[in-house]
Amino acid sequence: MIHSLQFRIMLAFSLVILVTVGAVFFFFSQTTKSEINRFEERVEHALATRMAVELTHYYRLQGSWEGIQPLVEQWGTLSERRIILVDTGGIVVADSQEELLGKPYEPDSPGMVLEPPWQQGALAMLYVSEAKSTSLYILYNAIGRFLIWGACVAIAVALLLTFFLSRRISAPIRALTVTARKLGQGDFSQRVQVKDKSEVGELAQTFNSMAGDLERAEQLRRNLTADVAHELRTPLSNIRGYLEAVRDGVIKPDADTIHSLDEEAALLSRLVDDLQELALAEAGELKLVCRAEDIAELINQTAAVVQAEAAAKAVFVSIDLSDRLPWVNIDRQRISQVLRNLLENAVAHTDKGDAITVTVTQRADWVEVSVADTGEGIPAEDLPNIFERFYRVDKSRTRATGGSGLGLTIAKRLVEAHGGKIEVQSELGKGSRFSFTVPVMQ
Repeated sequence: MIHSLQFRIMLAFSLVILVTVGAVFFFFSQTTKSEINRFEERVEHALATRMAVELTHYYRLQGSWEGIQPLVEQWGTLSERRIILVDTGGIVVADSQEELLGKPYEPDSPGMVLEPPWQQGALAMLYVSEAKSTSLYILYNAIGRFLIWGACVAIAVALLLTFFLSRRISAPIRALTVTARKLGQGDFSQRVQVKDKSEVGELAQTFNSMAGDLERAEQLRRNLTADVAHELRTPLSNIRGYLEAVRDGVIKPDADTIHSLDEEAALLSRLVDDLQELALAEAGELKLVCRAEDIAELINQTAAVVQAEAAAKAVFVSIDLSDRLPWVNIDRQRISQVLRNLLENAVAHTDKGDAITVTVTQRADWVEVSVADTGEGIPAEDLPNIFERFYRVDKSRTRATGGSGLGLTIAKRLVEAHGGKIEVQSELGKGSRFSFTVPVMQ
């Protein structure tokens, strides 16, 4: 419970609320106390001044302090203060509490000098004690009580809101956790249903996208396992069939039989080599020997290799080279492999009378090579998977008619190993265009 996100959110909010309320109470109490003290000082000064005026007036009328004691006692009772009047000799002539009458007085606080306007010098000294302070009582028992009750209500409301807010925040997180757990158990169909448009909603969308990728990757993995088993089973079955036939005397181990066995073994070897090359490329361990190469020469030589196969299908292959093409920094064998794969695919998916065009152009620091055909094209739903392992657009094609399905995947990895990218555009019934880029020699 204490490690849950909801609990930690509530704890954080509670601490913030308590610190905020405490800070407000502290600063408010300090400010209020200071203002009350200043107000009391002004009241004390005004009261003392008024008493001084009254006493001076009394002395002027009476000519002495005789009879002043009852008046001082009355003032003391009304003002709730102790009032002491001391003559110029330091003897107390009036005391609101009648304790120091006729005695010398040693004050512990400054008094107010009574200076009558009709004579020079002091007439007497007036000492007025401070009243019992009510500022703290008001602050802590009245204002403080309201502040504390207000703080308690604010904290209660805030905690209630925090509880629902934390539940709202943590709910999609819990949903993500549950879904991720099921996803980890192999159920790749799981998705998070979150309508929130905040960062949590973006996280949920990213998670769903990741789940979709994992589901597709798992499906491709299953297809890979099935396809590898199928690709290996077919030539192995053929080899085994030939050997059993030779053993049973059905066919003779002549040159034709040995040639057929050699073709099946070559198919197996090529498939294993493709898988190994793909594994190295995906692991980033593919070794490239890059040097300056004439891209125009490489295009012409590679195209010449597939001319015979294209001519057999009455397919015309043309090459369109831009003027003054720069030299490129490539592994000649690998890029020739990429181009040959694209050309062979184009020939395989074109019919009599179709055309294949190889175009080479410079684009800033890259040279783009494209292979376009006017063949059958690729359905739109197949385009996102065209570079996946063992993926075939025509599911009815066999190893003999459609290859192993690794060519385009290897081509993509080889181009990316050079720092370039490979793309495809296609329209069903109108043809396809594959293009890839290689770096210019600096």
